[in-house]
Amino acid sequence: MNKFGYVLVGTAAFPVKVAAPDYNADKIIDMAAKADKEDMDILVFQELTLTGYTCADLFLHSNLRKKTEAAVNKILEGTKDIDTLLVVGMPLYTEGELYNCAAFIFRGKLLGLVPKIYIPNYNEFYEKRWFMSGAGVDREVRLGDHSVPLSGRIQVIMDNGARVAAEVCEDLWVNMPPSSEHTINGANIIVNPSASDAVIGKKKYRTKLVTGQSARCICGYVYASAGAGESSTDLVFDGHQIIAECGKVIKDVNKQSEGITCGLIDVEKIDNDRVRFNSALYAANKTEYRKIYVSQVREHSHFPTKVNPYPFVPADRGDRMARCEEILDIQAAGLAERLGKIGNPKAVIGISGGLDSTLALLVIVKAFRRINRPNSDIVAITMPGFGTTDRTKNNSTKLMELLGVDSREISIREAATLHMKDIGQPTDKFDITYENIQARERTQILMDVANMVGGVVVGTGDLSELCLGWCTYNADHMSMYGVNASVPKTLVRYIIESFALLYEDSDKEKEQAIKAVLLDICDTPISPELLPVDENGNMTQKTESTIGKYDLHDFFIYHLLRNGFDMEKIRELAYVAFEGIATKEEVDDTLGIFRRRFYSQQFKRSCLPDGPKVGSVCISPRGDLRMPSDVSYY
Repeated sequence: MNKFGYVLVGTAAFPVKVAAPDYNADKIIDMAAKADKEDMDILVFQELTLTGYTCADLFLHSNLRKKTEAAVNKILEGTKDIDTLLVVGMPLYTEGELYNCAAFIFRGKLLGLVPKIYIPNYNEFYEKRWFMSGAGVDREVRLGDHSVPLSGRIQVIMDNGARVAAEVCEDLWVNMPPSSEHTINGANIIVNPSASDAVIGKKKYRTKLVTGQSARCICGYVYASAGAGESSTDLVFDGHQIIAECGKVIKDVNKQSEGITCGLIDVEKIDNDRVRFNSALYAANKTEYRKIYVSQVREHSHFPTKVNPYPFVPADRGDRMARCEEILDIQAAGLAERLGKIGNPKAVIGISGGLDSTLALLVIVKAFRRINRPNSDIVAITMPGFGTTDRTKNNSTKLMELLGVDSREISIREAATLHMKDIGQPTDKFDITYENIQARERTQILMDVANMVGGVVVGTGDLSELCLGWCTYNADHMSMYGVNASVPKTLVRYIIESFALLYEDSDKEKEQAIKAVLLDICDTPISPELLPVDENGNMTQKTESTIGKYDLHDFFIYHLLRNGFDMEKIRELAYVAFEGIATKEEVDDTLGIFRRRFYSQQFKRSCLPDGPKVGSVCISPRGDLRMPSDVSYY
């Protein structure tokens, strides 16, 4: 039973003995037993594992043929109780022909032989001297007492969700690899027994080939190359082992000693991506495949022991800084394009001293720099209300002054109090009406000032808030262009921090002052500041105390919208990712809030203003998220 879609795959390395099939068979059986003990689902050996790749003209000798057939029987006998799908490289002698094959073996049965299609015959490779191409071959062949399919179009369908197909070494290096056809026809894991010799720069190129093919084909890719034992005469083999999934490297090692390299491939994610990105899978290109079904005896559900808690945030500081710069560039380019198309109006923005409005202001500044507009054409308004603290107000004022924008302060206290009186809302009843009156008053001011100055209102709400519906309908929910709409909260702080650290000004005193205020904004607790401050002027309202940590929400958002996982899988992933950061109870409570709010608040997202898409997760109702406003959340 594969509850969560994870398939444990591995590559096996050992020092093969060239032209010693009996010895190699013993090692294969031994390593298969070790893999089975670890509940491994698939184990891939190198090209021509049974004989060694570098036999050369020994492949033409009857003695090697007889030893190979005996070794196959030995492997089948020795793996009858092995519940791991084995992929073993071997030569096949049949009807006066010799093929270089990947053999599928499961519980002592030879399921099928996949012949190498592209036979290299250049530089150090002379394979056409011995082997025939398997192109177009599709028939039953005899191997000792066994009748087995020989075909380039074989899929092993496992009950854990894996659909496995093979190509052999050079097949990957050509312009139309067989794996492309395999995946069009449903395979979600490609295995490749290989023998690629080591030369300068080749390791990096191999990794690019494997990861690139796994990305193009939306699949897992398991690559096992020859190592110790094969290095002979003029060639050296480095035992390169690669496991990749959808363009991401899971394992990339050189294995010269005996051992197994393993990794988890998420076939549920792969299949979800196939459904999402279905332009790659053309029904017209589908062909007939020999599909062989296998069922594992053991019941297990593999699960990762380490999960990245911050999927939107690169762990490496250099990569993170680069991503933040790129996001800011995309946001600024989008806004600059919008302003240019509508006559280059002024930009109007509300500044609270919080993360989102700060980022939006930085985007506007960068956009104005692109189109050679002065910052004085940016109308930035701070609108203190009942919950505004001195810290956020002072940061707002300082930042606007330092950036040289048209800085304005308009208090909403009097207008909000009057409105409460008009509708009969008690001024000491701190409910949702009390809060939303302030949010809508601020938006009204921004819209009206935009009319006055000939400007457009730039929205500040981020992806995380919009996914949760943590915005006031027709208030901060609305603008003429929402620059932060696809930026998750966990990245907002880093983008501002990156801007601060990279900011340069000819006036060094001003440069340091801007950096200081930006970094203080990054350290300020997240709050809408709509409830009155305490007797010491401190904020009494902190968002994460109400809805849970944004770290968790962003984790949920990523795995729901990017990977299409159900809530149970997301919960279990979060338990692993946030161990030591958040308790299981906190994960459960926050996931409950997320689930309820995400599905119930779609009506707000259905009428969001335009905004630039910056990453793979976006909730624009005109593009990435076509979701009904009225849905029973499940």
